[in-house]
Amino acid sequence: MSRFKSSFVEDDCYVLHSIPWKETSSIIKIFSRNHGCISIVAKGAKRPYSQLRPVLLSFQHLLLAWKNNTSNIKTLVRADLGEIFLLPGDSLMSAWYMNELILYSLASEDSHPSLFDEYSNSLKYLCNKSNYKASILRRFEWFLLKEIGYGIDKSEPDFNNQGLEPVLRLDLRRRMETMLGGKELLTKKILFNLHYSTTSN
Repeated sequence: MSRFKSSFVEDDCYVLHSIPWKETSSIIKIFSRNHGCISIVAKGAKRPYSQLRPVLLSFQHLLLAWKNNTSNIKTLVRADLGEIFLLPGDSLMSAWYMNELILYSLASEDSHPSLFDEYSNSLKYLCNKSNYKASILRRFEWFLLKEIGYGIDKSEPDFNNQGLEPVLRLDLRRRMETMLGGKELLTKKILFNLHYSTTSN
């Protein structure tokens, strides 16, 4: 990436969530590799011919630059597409689940580069329809809990062992409930219902 003046920060990022702001702008929660979760305002992003509109997409590797100030909401100054991920439709809910986990579990501007890399790898795995999505999610949950200090002191399990997955899922679910403090994730509820409706048919 090109060098910016010290008044700007640039980093590898993913869009986690976006809400409208005023008539033509958006406030976007991003997960950046070296600066953690940050809220940025993308001015004019909702305009029909805005150059930001086709770039600021969820589940795409982005190169973003924003003003380096002390405000809780930064101002976006540049956005470029990095690596493009083409997620199949049946992987989107799994990807949204990972986004929701990050939003609920990480403090603002708390850097987690290893978790960022794991998230990026998980998106790559989800692009391949032949990969077992449950194993991808268990791996991401395990790394997230270990990263934020929720008692994962065991050696890394074999996430590709489908016979181990139900036991691992139960253990991770208990740890997740402790970490979330009673908050219910919308995406997890939907995934749970989809899993049991599929297995019961």
